[in-house]
Amino acid sequence: MTQLSDFFRHGCDTVIDVRSPAEFAEDHVPGAINLPVLDNEERARVGTIYKQQSPFLARKLGAALVFRNAAAHIEGPLAHHEGGWKPLVYCWRGGQRSGSFAWMLQQIGWRAEAVEGGYRTYRRLVTAALYEEALPFKLIQLGGHTGTAKTALLPKLAARGVQVIDLEGLARHRGSLLGDMPGGQPSQKWFETELVQALDALDPARPVLVEAESSKIGQLLIPPAIWEAMKAAPWIEVTAPIEARAGYLNAAYDDILSDGPALKDKLSPLRYHRGHELVDRWEALIDAGERLELCASLAADHYDPAYAKAMRAMAPQVIECFETPALDDAALEALADRMADRLQTISI
Repeated sequence: MTQLSDFFRHGCDTVIDVRSPAEFAEDHVPGAINLPVLDNEERARVGTIYKQQSPFLARKLGAALVFRNAAAHIEGPLAHHEGGWKPLVYCWRGGQRSGSFAWMLQQIGWRAEAVEGGYRTYRRLVTAALYEEALPFKLIQLGGHTGTAKTALLPKLAARGVQVIDLEGLARHRGSLLGDMPGGQPSQKWFETELVQALDALDPARPVLVEAESSKIGQLLIPPAIWEAMKAAPWIEVTAPIEARAGYLNAAYDDILSDGPALKDKLSPLRYHRGHELVDRWEALIDAGERLELCASLAADHYDPAYAKAMRAMAPQVIECFETPALDDAALEALADRMADRLQTISI
């Protein structure tokens, strides 16, 4: 396999990652299932013996564990497969773990293949695409003040045929001080795997819409290829009245706004940027349950000044501004219609 598309369109029935659960959890080939031939503790034990005692002893123990675990997989999750089944197997570097497992599957009669170079081959291709090569797409950034429903517009635009990458969705973060989402963020590597998979599905001849972001979404970095394309991209903007934005934020951030003590903790660092008087006012609004007023003040007194400062620094080329009087679902559907029609005519 020499291209990322080979991993996405491999022609096999099942992709099996035989690495440990911890390795798999950090990142894996899209669609792969994890059937470890060494679990986390076994892998650590074999590695310790290899370094501290003898490579021979480590290989002997490793072989016993690999075949024992492989037998359990064959008797268990793989038992239902018929003779024509064609699995693709990989480990860390295409060595003993995947080689041994693929060999065992072949002896049964299954058409197993092992990935030469293993996961490292896949990861090198991801790194090349996102860190070393120019992005083969023209981007348009979707900008607008916090609370203008930009994230909610993306799937509506995608449903109208606009090519979209939802960076915040892939990063599982709302891209702001209060952006944490239940379950936390993926690893940087898995974020990048989801990015290259999303890019693979797009047409380079057509523009791609992305929401305007800083270079980090929560704790995750936007890889250089995408970030450089974003910096060079023209913008479209959405504007809405502060009352509509406050209502949208109140609904979109319900989980954060419902936990007063945690919300206060998140806002506390802003004392050094926005002053004690303003943060004290926010805390009073939290205690009083005045969520709409709190959201309006957060937008006007924190997010809007930050947005204005960023716009002065970046000075993007704004090619269209879309105004909407409301941000309820009906208004967003109408707005998406207008935006989609306009995006069909934009040439960049």
